[in-house]
Amino acid sequence: MVDKISSWKFTEDFVSESPAIIEARARAEELGIECITPSVGSHLALIASALGAKAIVEAGTGAGVSGLWILSASDDSVLATIDSHPEFQLAAKMAFKDARISPLRTRVISGKATEVMSNMADAAYDLVFLDAERGDLEDQLRQASRLLRPGGVVAISHALWRDRVPDPAMRDEATVIYRDVLRLFSTQQDFISALSPVGDGLLMASKRVTSS
Repeated sequence: MVDKISSWKFTEDFVSESPAIIEARARAEELGIECITPSVGSHLALIASALGAKAIVEAGTGAGVSGLWILSASDDSVLATIDSHPEFQLAAKMAFKDARISPLRTRVISGKATEVMSNMADAAYDLVFLDAERGDLEDQLRQASRLLRPGGVVAISHALWRDRVPDPAMRDEATVIYRDVLRLFSTQQDFISALSPVGDGLLMASKRVTSS
């Protein structure tokens, strides 16, 4: 019988990371930040590349690991990344500098994700990555839906939350939040969605293009 756990581990180990990402990951560990895994990073880079994403929003900067992965897909994309922790933002700025990413390609914004996103333009972004506070995730999703252009993608990390989401007996707050989000997208007509088991689960949903 095929060992599915071995396949998942192979998927994570298959991805190699740049020295800048490895250094950013080390800073994250020092700060106690939980980063996306390499396979989640590679998925985000692939999505950004396939979209030809130029304008990107990230809720939850962390130490810059996910931002570096997303920006690696193109030399001319611009990332607006939001976080409420100044020490995280400082680490991310160091990561972007170490990777020799032009300051013109990053906007590191301090604040609560939903509040910052509410001031961004409608249908102006190609990719939105959500990895911020779980408590207002549904509000973040509403903002992401507004920000995305038709054909744009929203990606949500931790979608399987510690492998607890598939177990209906698990009813803690975080698990219920992610389970409700998955249920929402399973019936959402405005998005085409897919759920990947990489990392802690990655939900990806493309805003449907409608004919005029």
